[in-house]
Amino acid sequence: MSLSVPAREAFLAEAHIASLAVEAGEGRAPLTVPVWYDYVPGGDVRFLTDGESVKARLIAKAGRFSILVQRGSPTYRYVSVEGPLVRSSPSTLEDLTRISARYLPPDAVAGYVQGSDLHALVTFRMRPERWLSADLGALA
Repeated sequence: MSLSVPAREAFLAEAHIASLAVEAGEGRAPLTVPVWYDYVPGGDVRFLTDGESVKARLIAKAGRFSILVQRGSPTYRYVSVEGPLVRSSPSTLEDLTRISARYLPPDAVAGYVQGSDLHALVTFRMRPERWLSADLGALA
């Protein structure tokens, strides 16, 4: 069963590890990699990566990408969203701290942020355009 708009947006806003997919070129399957991300219902999906990474170059070339998040415990559900790249910009300390804090224990965030090369990071923003979602209920 598909999730309602509020339910799918709320699920995407939770701190899941996303599988990001982007076109990798003719004769190739899409590049698919895990990413930490941030999303507020009604807004853009944001994630950051090294600006020289393969995924950064492919996203810049393709101009769009998709992410998939899922929960494997009952009830099993997933949300997949695809859309255009609407902005890429050098990552700020606020970007890095906000996204890191979604995934790390509070006492680990400062050390992670300090150990990161902020100058190498780029924040990508995607506007959700196409959604797929399902709640498959308890799998037993």
